[in-house]
Amino acid sequence: MSDSQIFHDSEMDLSHRAKWLTKRVAIYGVLIFWTIICLFPIYWTITTSFKIAPDVMQGNMIPWVDFEPRWKGWKSLGLSPNTIFTESTVRDEFIKRFMNSIKTSVGASTLALILGSCAAYGLSRFNYRFGFMRNSDISFFFLSQLILPPVVLALPFLVLYKKFALLDTSLGLILLYTLTVLPIVIWIMRDQFSAIPVELEEAALVDGLSVWGAFFTIILPIALPGMVAAFILALVLTWNEYFFAALLTSTDAKTLPVMVASQTGSQGINWWSMAALSAAAIFPLVVIGVVLERFIIKGMASGSGK
Repeated sequence: MSDSQIFHDSEMDLSHRAKWLTKRVAIYGVLIFWTIICLFPIYWTITTSFKIAPDVMQGNMIPWVDFEPRWKGWKSLGLSPNTIFTESTVRDEFIKRFMNSIKTSVGASTLALILGSCAAYGLSRFNYRFGFMRNSDISFFFLSQLILPPVVLALPFLVLYKKFALLDTSLGLILLYTLTVLPIVIWIMRDQFSAIPVELEEAALVDGLSVWGAFFTIILPIALPGMVAAFILALVLTWNEYFFAALLTSTDAKTLPVMVASQTGSQGINWWSMAALSAAAIFPLVVIGVVLERFIIKGMASGSGK
């Protein structure tokens, strides 16, 4: 091989590496930029909880550079280092709303997952016919319930809940939240079950298992990541729901979003208190997302492998 050929090959190799490096830098640059955009609201919320009024009004963003962090937002909730071990009616109220949010969101998500998984399994394994409706029409019917604006349901649910004494109760919110997230759970789990080969169940039935035995022994472990992903999505949606929580509750069953929205005073909105409350409300979801990240990724990927 001549020296010119070696030089040409070396030049081509350097050009290829430069293109590859440029492409990687561009990809990671875009990803980092998008990550900053996605995380900025959380950063703004957390930093605002440590600001005083002038810092909020002036839009100071960087701690110890633009402003000196203080515990004003957390102190107003009784959650600052110097108030956490003292009596605080505001902190007691926060804990009560926090527990209400846990009860309603976890209860509704669990109930929706159980009912939605059963419905999705039936739609993926059996052929139904209700008049002109087939399986695909039934699935679309469930999804179409999300098209209806929540405000349209306000008056009917007020009348219905008043009649059955469900106003200002956690049970009433759980039942309503279950209905709101059930279509999403059904659609997610239908794809999960459809991606599992029917031959696995047939082999289990030949071995002597019942239909339910095959479901719990074979299908459920395979679909578990998708169920976790559906549960987390339902949990996020119900945890952050505000409209019905504000409409159907007054004192006993109020949730965190209602408490966050009520942080107003004679001088206007208490941004530091609202930010501290919002940060405390976000924290459990962040922990759940980090702990169950692998299940979320598996759940999102398994349905697309069909």
